[in-house]
Amino acid sequence: MTAINSIATGANNTSATGQNDHISALKFITCGSVDDGKSTLIGRLLVDSKAVLQDHLAGVQRQGETDLALLTDGLSAEREQGITIDVAYRYFATEERKFIIGDAPGHEQYTRNMVTAASSADAAVVLVDATKLDWKNPGLALLPQTRRHSLLAHLLRVHSLVFAVNKLDAVEDPALAWKHIQGALQAFAQAAGITVRAMVPVSALKGWNVVDAHAGWCGYNGPTLLQLLEELPNTPADTALAPAFPVQWVEKFSSSSDTSQGRRVFWGRVAAGSFAPGTAVQIFPSGQLATVAQVLDHARHPKDVPAGTSAGIILDREVDVSRGDWILAAPTPAAAPADDDFGDTPAATPAWPASRELRTTVAWMDDEPLVAGRVYWALHGHRWVKAKVKAVVHKLNINTLAEEAATQLDPNAIGHVDLLLQEAIPAAAFSQARVLGSLILVDTASHKTAGAVLVN
Repeated sequence: MTAINSIATGANNTSATGQNDHISALKFITCGSVDDGKSTLIGRLLVDSKAVLQDHLAGVQRQGETDLALLTDGLSAEREQGITIDVAYRYFATEERKFIIGDAPGHEQYTRNMVTAASSADAAVVLVDATKLDWKNPGLALLPQTRRHSLLAHLLRVHSLVFAVNKLDAVEDPALAWKHIQGALQAFAQAAGITVRAMVPVSALKGWNVVDAHAGWCGYNGPTLLQLLEELPNTPADTALAPAFPVQWVEKFSSSSDTSQGRRVFWGRVAAGSFAPGTAVQIFPSGQLATVAQVLDHARHPKDVPAGTSAGIILDREVDVSRGDWILAAPTPAAAPADDDFGDTPAATPAWPASRELRTTVAWMDDEPLVAGRVYWALHGHRWVKAKVKAVVHKLNINTLAEEAATQLDPNAIGHVDLLLQEAIPAAAFSQARVLGSLILVDTASHKTAGAVLVN
């Protein structure tokens, strides 16, 4: 497969040294439909990679046999019902790399938990249960939750998507089933515009092609799932953009006698670009201009800090900045026409223009449908602002991928929605900047997270 070859070609040469401390950990989630074997797959990864102690294995026995799913299902309700409800994170490492795994629930009513896990993941492994599909049919239909989770991972800019077709050992003709399911997945991904890194046939129960290869099974001789994961890239940070920094916490040290700079540190995580001493910035929403005097890393060491990294910023003078404000790159001054000595100076161009009207894609997660006219709290960075639903433009049919006319979004639906904000915010397209292009909607009465919003 070309996708697999591209991964192998782009492998990090450092991984060959076996020094995983020099490689960033891969944060990935497993998702898909109910009972596709997600928890069992993670259990198999942990056991076969020798990441589970014997006494831990002894605690996940059922009727004398090891139940791998219990290694991740930690809630009592999960163990009683045999399902995953909340996202469970597990950590393990091989000689090549470190991993952080998020086991996302497959039930439709817990889609919000899957969205939460995917929003910070580098990769998503979507499991497909071969026994639930009409695998003898070349034009078989995929399960709705397989489509929904794949679409959500794509919308949330999860950098790498891998399809793992599970339980092929339980069908009569594994090779035929693999061929037909692989074709259906490729057709779906192409229609949805989803880039698939790789597809691999696995048996989570028996461990085939998970950690250890089962050569020739289903006619597949490619890398195992673990080998694929070891070579996947981390999500690149938005470092090439103009600097943007949402202020999370203001630290005061007013007793300092140093008057050459401001006497407060503004802490948060850099959303875009990078900050270094001398960077010209503008405070949003006040519009005040300043210059960065000093940048501290998470250990309070002076250091230039790029996107995706926590930092403390000290400005060259005292400026009114509070939690929820943004520190943005200073506007670019516009040049006045050379032949006009009396004209007004053109307005400077802001690096991140603010807007009150947003065209968005919404993954709706509340039990109450989203309808025009409703007002919610919207959280952008660390800034809260009221948001009114102007219109539900259309919803996405996850089966046909068609955009259908709609007047509301039902629970777990995905659609395009126009929002009107009470105050302008420096929002950008999510495809351009993850942090500046994402919001959450919160119900004003129940304070429940109601929707995940991606700016178009």
